[in-house]
Amino acid sequence: MTAPTDEQVNSPEDPEIQDAKFFAAIGYLNVLCFAPLLLKKQNKFAQFHGKQALVLFILEMAACILKIVPALGDLVFTVAFVVFGILSLVGIIKVLMGEYWEMPVIFEISNRISL
Repeated sequence: MTAPTDEQVNSPEDPEIQDAKFFAAIGYLNVLCFAPLLLKKQNKFAQFHGKQALVLFILEMAACILKIVPALGDLVFTVAFVVFGILSLVGIIKVLMGEYWEMPVIFEISNRISL
């Protein structure tokens, strides 16, 4: 699923976006990424953000596993924690504004997911 083009962008008042905002927003809170994917299967807005949140969650778990490596693992985990935290926060803000936002790198990975 790709993000809509400028001509296709729905307004934030679109009922589909309004219906999915809550689920799309909580999806960026770690394991809750499954909420929009499972509870709003027919909603494009929720699925778009849910897939990006799922990729973030998987990368966060990978960073946690890398923490096992002495010294380097701690550094990677700390940087990942900050970067993924910022991406999640911006994702929540974009959801609340009713916008589709393609996260750098994350979107390309999430675009390959088919549920």
